[in-house]
Amino acid sequence: MKIRTIDQLDLSGKRTLIRVDFNVPMDKSGNVTDDTRLQAAIPTIRLAIERGAKTILLSHLGRPKGKRLPEMSLAPVAPRLSRLLGRPVSFAED
Repeated sequence: MKIRTIDQLDLSGKRTLIRVDFNVPMDKSGNVTDDTRLQAAIPTIRLAIERGAKTILLSHLGRPKGKRLPEMSLAPVAPRLSRLLGRPVSFAED
């Protein structure tokens, strides 16, 4: 079986779940200090959006060993990603 890539798929009107690596460094105030990983995902995210997909991003931050830790929330990533994409990005809590 040949695995197709995202640019070979019809995404129009479909929900698309994209696993991204947004395990990015943040300062003590929760500001992203290096957005290299966010920038690396932008072309794929944009492609899905431009092709009409409802795009859902899935990631993690750190290794909290099954615990919910406020300092390991990806909530601060959403505004930075929004600026990079030039469009609103919603954050969904667990």
